[in-house]
Amino acid sequence: MSARFPVRLRRTAALAAVALLCAALTACASGEGARNLAVQDSDAAAAVVNFFSPMEKASPDADNTARTASDLTMAMAEEQLGLTMAYRTYTAEDYQDKTYDEVCLERVRSAKDDLYLLNADVIVALGAEGKLADLSGLACAQNLREEVRAANTVDGKLVAIPQEVVAYGLFVNKDIFKECGLAVPSTPEEFLEACRVLKEKGYDTPVGANRWWLETFVFAQAYADLYNGGDIEAEVAALNAGEARYSDYMRPGFEFLKALIDRGYIDAEDALKSEAFEGAGEGDDFMAGECPMVVAYWGAANTDTAYGNPSFTMEVVGFPSERGPMPVLSMTGYGVSAEAEHRDDALAVMDVILSDEALQLYAETNRVISPSKNVAVDCVEPLRPLNDLVQADTYVLASNAGMDVEQWGSVCLIVRDLLAGASVDECMAKLDALQDEATGK
Repeated sequence: MSARFPVRLRRTAALAAVALLCAALTACASGEGARNLAVQDSDAAAAVVNFFSPMEKASPDADNTARTASDLTMAMAEEQLGLTMAYRTYTAEDYQDKTYDEVCLERVRSAKDDLYLLNADVIVALGAEGKLADLSGLACAQNLREEVRAANTVDGKLVAIPQEVVAYGLFVNKDIFKECGLAVPSTPEEFLEACRVLKEKGYDTPVGANRWWLETFVFAQAYADLYNGGDIEAEVAALNAGEARYSDYMRPGFEFLKALIDRGYIDAEDALKSEAFEGAGEGDDFMAGECPMVVAYWGAANTDTAYGNPSFTMEVVGFPSERGPMPVLSMTGYGVSAEAEHRDDALAVMDVILSDEALQLYAETNRVISPSKNVAVDCVEPLRPLNDLVQADTYVLASNAGMDVEQWGSVCLIVRDLLAGASVDECMAKLDALQDEATGK
């Protein structure tokens, strides 16, 4: 396994990442022989590209917008290139043996497939091992947002490209804030004061939380300057060389979370055991107007989704930082095995499904943020504050393959330690240990 993401972290963090990944993009298929994989029939006379991806639902025939959007772009590739996409799918009911990330690592290393949908930690590991093809020469790569390109570049090679960028934000019940005479907070200090007032007004848990997404508060404060005015390349190089410390970047965010926990603004005990959209303040409580704020990702605000039709005025904003509200972005990515049997065909598929034409279709179908700087779609009203920031290139990245320490999963697990009672210093020591391992110190 790559030293960039230790096995002890990868195994657990993969569960968080794959939950999002499965909700973001899926494919349907039927039986390959291995009990947790499936392959659709293909025309033996036609060129075939084998595509390995997760599946969101146990039933491959269940309706799913993300699957439909993905299939539409895959159909474009089949038509334009005269080939067949063969879906090889990891199914959710077989998680008990191996996580999706573990299966991806094995399959890419042995070049069992051509095209893959990968989580950020796997992109880092396989990119460092030289197991993923360099995509920088593709036409579709020329239209990427610069931060998206940076987040998927390992050792100078662009090794993955996403079909969408997942933006996390703070979902706010504006009616509660108005009743309490509060403005939506922009800075950490304003956020703490708003929580104090909300608790005094009878809202026992101002922030509904689960065990996956509280790291968003940390990233917003840690990297606000780095991604908004900093010298990204130089600062990342200093971190990879051990000349700068991740703990110095992240300490303010961990101290902020510790204050939220200590003052009872987050129910740490409940958050530690709760899945997404569950727990104190989340799910039913937020939708019932009994909890003022929750953390969730962009798609949760769309119609007919988790928080899509609230009975109150909802607004999705960035997380507090000294630079103001800050969206936190994460992404999965398509990658091609460097040793794929149908490598050239797979690269050609990438150029079709990630073209501006295909990304426009995908974004309009799923109403998501595109990785292309040329593609924009309208969003539901509650998402406008978050969308305005993203379109103005104001955000931070929670996944960056150029960083030798994997970000999203690693910080998620260390935040859980904080929820379980660890001190900020103990959490910083874990960050330092991860960095020292990555730099070989």
